[in-house]
Amino acid sequence: MKNFSKRLIGWYQKNKRDLPWRGLHDPYPVWLSEIILQQTRVDQGMSYYFKFLELFPTVHHLASASEDQVLKAWQGLGYYSRARNLHATARMVVKNYNGKFPETFAELLKLKGIGPYTAAAIASFCHNEKTPVIDGNVMRVLARLHGMHEPVDSPAGIKKMKLLAVDNLDSKEPGIYNQAIMEFGAMHCTPYQPKCSSCPFAVDCVALRSDTVNVLPIKGKKTQVKDVWFYYFFITLGPNVYMKRRNAEGIWKGLHDFPCTESD
Repeated sequence: MKNFSKRLIGWYQKNKRDLPWRGLHDPYPVWLSEIILQQTRVDQGMSYYFKFLELFPTVHHLASASEDQVLKAWQGLGYYSRARNLHATARMVVKNYNGKFPETFAELLKLKGIGPYTAAAIASFCHNEKTPVIDGNVMRVLARLHGMHEPVDSPAGIKKMKLLAVDNLDSKEPGIYNQAIMEFGAMHCTPYQPKCSSCPFAVDCVALRSDTVNVLPIKGKKTQVKDVWFYYFFITLGPNVYMKRRNAEGIWKGLHDFPCTESD
């Protein structure tokens, strides 16, 4: 697609949201924002971003905090494994890298809780490494533009998506390009009711020409859902309420709740 990256960056410069971590080259706040925004809306995660920077202004402060302090600061965001990984990563950076985040994609992947997407984001945003980010927004934009019908979560689809991501990456400004394509997916080429009528790539979009915008991207795997019933006990003694800490493995490990029993 001719001049796609340049046109996309041009759109981004005119339409990007003013977010506090944009334009930063310090890996710590960039990493912090990326972890907080995983499976979290920007408007919901913003206050947590500022809270964490206030409580833990550097990776050293975060590493020296207790897990309980980190979980308390994370309270309300859900997916608490992210908070535990955040804490573990901070301690790895301080212990193994003298408090300085690795600069390359390959080295960043060695850190706990940092996968290909987050590693690519940090490496490209902070050090302009020529590594494409691939998240849900990026997959949606590229699948629609190129009319990709392979399921994006299949081996063939993953391989093709990586090739498309590399082919479209701007070689001179990979960091800006990566932010641009994610922003375009989040703000313009949205999952539902995308703004196709004002899309700068409308004439190039295979999905728009073939009327498959609402079909792409295709996902092959479906999440298995299981219903579980929780019966909670609210026990009081005067002004006090009895609670307990979960010690068993699971998504709520280490958190406090009312005593309960589970049933099918």
